[in-house]
Amino acid sequence: MEVEGVIKLIGQEQSFGTNGFKKRDCVVTTDDQYPQMINVEFQQDKTSLLDSYQIGEKVKININLRGREWINPQGEAKYFNSIVGWRIERLQAGNAAANPHAASDAEANKINEEEPDDLPF
Repeated sequence: MEVEGVIKLIGQEQSFGTNGFKKRDCVVTTDDQYPQMINVEFQQDKTSLLDSYQIGEKVKININLRGREWINPQGEAKYFNSIVGWRIERLQAGNAAANPHAASDAEANKINEEEPDDLPF
């Protein structure tokens, strides 16, 4: 699965317990009719993937959905979900951003009315 959107927040790396577990959050705002702010966790060695990204960049994040059960002291089951990122890549804002020297489609298809049509058919 994947999530696309603009980075709203990149959190600091957090460490938990003595077992060395670490995570880092990245909030992405989707470009839907009703934009959603999706919190994606990067865990363990994947936390460093966020080092080269900045707030405002448009990205695609490959994710896994994780679910778990926790039994509270009263014996009641509680369920939690996590969105865990494992790859992130920048998205270009269009062909012009990918190649700033390329002419736009409108310019490329523009017909010059002053030049004669010398096609043989």
